[in-house]
Order: sequence, then structure tokens, then C-alpha cells
Amino acid sequence: MLATFGMVTPTVMIIVLIIALVIFGPGKLPELGKALGRGISEFKSATNGEEEEKKEVESKEV
Repeated sequence: MLATFGMVTPTVMIIVLIIALVIFGPGKLPELGKALGRGISEFKSATNGEEEEKKEVESKEV
């Protein structure tokens, strides 16, 4: 069975987690998860900040 491009199946997720466990070890995985979560959070806040600035500029132009 081949996964469709862009579709993540449970089997694929399990394989990726096993590979990550082998590469990084069980002690490093929580740290990587926290870092990934922080990165996603910062990205979202930066994106929201740009949208708010864009709205402010548009409201000042009107």
C-alpha cells in the first residue's frame, strides 16, 4: 500500500516515530517535542502579528 502524496496514515506516523526514537533516543524526544511546539507557537504568533499590522495599515489608509 502506498500512501497518497500529502496523506499521513497511522502506519506512516508509527514508522516516523520509531525512526525518530532510534536516531534521537528516548531521552531526547521530549526536548524535541517541546522545541517543535515552541517553534510552531512562535510562527503562529508572528503570522498573527503581521495580519494585525496589515489591518492597522489598511484602516489608517481609509
